[in-house]
Amino acid sequence: MGEVRAICQLAKVGHQGATIEVDALVDTGAVMVLLPEDLVDALGLERNGKVVVALANDQKIELPVALPLSLSIGNRSMVTDCLVGPPQCEALIGQIVLERLDLIVDPLKKILISRPESPYLPSLKMK
Repeated sequence: MGEVRAICQLAKVGHQGATIEVDALVDTGAVMVLLPEDLVDALGLERNGKVVVALANDQKIELPVALPLSLSIGNRSMVTDCLVGPPQCEALIGQIVLERLDLIVDPLKKILISRPESPYLPSLKMK
């Protein structure tokens, strides 16, 4: 399929500071958002505990969790928490964002698109 990237606007919820635009890798094998520590600090996000993360090579590591993050891709936005990675690491977008914003990967164009059944607003299942 190749690499799929998305331009994301990030900000701290409730903060009137500037929005930071990030070119993030869309990782369909990841669950959460991962942001580099220096970006988390620039946004002013607060650390809120740690989680154990299983990496692609089956290694398990502890990573801090930070919040509250406002994340927008295109015309769709959400509030979420994020994992805090090492400084200067690549930002990753995982399944929680894709599900919540109802975005799918277009493998031919290598972009994220709104699900065709819900082009104007995200459509979520409640069953």
